[in-house]
Formats: sequence, C-alpha cells, structure tokens
Amino acid sequence: MAPRLAVLGCGYWGSNHIRTLKSLDALYAVSDANAARAEGFATEQECLSIAPDDLVRCAEVDAIVLALPPQFHAEFAIRAVEAGKDVLVEKPIALTVSDAERAVAAAKANGRVFMVGHVLRFHPAFEKLKALIDAGELGEVKYIHSHRLGLGKFHTENDALWDLAPHDLSMILAITGQAPLEVRGEGAAILDNLSDFAHLHMRFPGGVRGHLFTSRLNPYRERRLTVVGTKAMAVFDDVEPGPRKLAVYRHAVWQDSGQWAFTANEPAYVEFDNTGMPLTRELEHFIDCIETRAEPRTSGAEAITVLRILTAGSVVHD
Repeated sequence: MAPRLAVLGCGYWGSNHIRTLKSLDALYAVSDANAARAEGFATEQECLSIAPDDLVRCAEVDAIVLALPPQFHAEFAIRAVEAGKDVLVEKPIALTVSDAERAVAAAKANGRVFMVGHVLRFHPAFEKLKALIDAGELGEVKYIHSHRLGLGKFHTENDALWDLAPHDLSMILAITGQAPLEVRGEGAAILDNLSDFAHLHMRFPGGVRGHLFTSRLNPYRERRLTVVGTKAMAVFDDVEPGPRKLAVYRHAVWQDSGQWAFTANEPAYVEFDNTGMPLTRELEHFIDCIETRAEPRTSGAEAITVLRILTAGSVVHD
C-alpha cells in the first residue's frame, strides 16, 4: 500500500505541500490549529480534516509533513515519531540546536524517517551543478557565496538569517561535504530588534571559504549561488528563466612575468533535466524514503549542522 501522508499546518508553505501531495495521490489528511482553515483545504482537496492532537494518534496516517511556525516543529516532530510516524519537517526544524537534537534523536530511537524541507537541494539546476562539481568540471572548489535577497516575509520569531539562509546553507554543505571550522556573523536590524540584513562568513576544512548574504528588506529579488573553482566558476541563478539558470564561466587567471593576467569568457549555459518542480521532487524523495527506509538526502543530521551555523552567526540586537 502506498504511504498515506498528512500535512500539519495549512499556511502558505503548508498549502503548497497539500496541493503537491494531492497531485502525487498521496494526501490522506490535513490539519491546522484553525479548524475552519483545515476544513476548507479538506473540502477543496477531497481529503480528511483531523485536529492536530488527533493527527499524531491516527493509525491510518503513515507520515506527517510539518509546516508550522518553527517554534512548534520539535514538539510535534517528537510526538509524531513516538507515535510511529515518519516526518518531513519544514525549515528551520527548530529555533535551538538542543530542540533539533532532541527531535532527531527521537526519530532515530523510534526507527522513523526524519527529513528536512531544504527544497533547493532538489532543484534540478542545483543537482546538475553538484554533478559538475563532483565530476571535476570546476576544478578544486575554493570559494562559495550565495545571495538571497528580497522584500519580506516578515516574522516575529525569526530574522532574515533564520528564514532565508537554511536553503543556501544546505546547498553549501552539500558542496563542501563538511561543516565549517569557523563562522562569523554580521547583522543589521532596521524594523525592530531582528536582523533584516545578515551576513555569514565561513571557513571550511581544506581552505574553502564561504559567504552568505540574506535580506528581507531589499528592493529587488536575488536568488544566486556562485561556486568558484580552480578551472571554472558556476552560477545557479533561480531568478533567471529556465535555460539560463545554470551558467559556467571558464575564466582564466595566471601570472606572466610577475604580473597577473586573465581572460574573461562569456557564460556557457548548461542544460539540465527541468522536469518536475523542486517541491514535487522533494516529496517524491520523501515518499521513496518512507518506502525503502533510506536516509533522506536532507537529513536531520544536516539540519542540525545548519542550525549550529545559524546560531553561531546570529547577531543579537538590543
């Protein structure tokens, strides 16, 4: 029998999970503290509406997607895995490392799949970028920087760093394959006492450097990940149209008679299999992990590393 999934949290991102799971014929139920909202989605998607406290005890539900405010993720994840449910927890999985560790440990103790919603890891352009790096097309990776800027969304519990950086940190960790040795953060709070602009500077084993810039108070959108290698540079730009999302620049820099010289080449746009939205691919991966009991690509262990970086790089404003 195919796994029966429920979505807990019918807000903006939860609604995307609901519609996507319905399209995959895997949606069994929806749940929300606002019963009327859940009932509305249940009617629209022709599924059950189950109260949150009843959902974790429902024997017909095999797995739960948690799309709650992050301060509630750990509590419900622990309750779900202890009740025998596999879970996919949206980012960030918690607001403290200790809460995340408790949730991941509970899943392991109960033999449950624990996956985290770092959806850009399932973007086909990023998957192609990772394949190019693994094949040595960029040479030795030396520097990675990401920019995730825009206007909103504004939260009362987490700032621009915690809201926007997890996706990029997950991609950076996938490329480096290891946690950073050093993390330094900078932040600026404009609207209240939470950072609206945030920078992270990271140093990884082997000398790889990383930089991340997030803003929720920026006049334009930017969604760009750049990887600088010894043979080439690559840019994953999610604002660009499909055929231009992944570009490789084969620039060359060398010394000639004690002076630096370089050549700048036009970008080569890389083709990739662009079938399926990243969220669809993410949920298909979750369902596959439920069926095979495989470790998810975006595991709880990785999410804990992401939280440690966020914690180390956070700036407290008075």
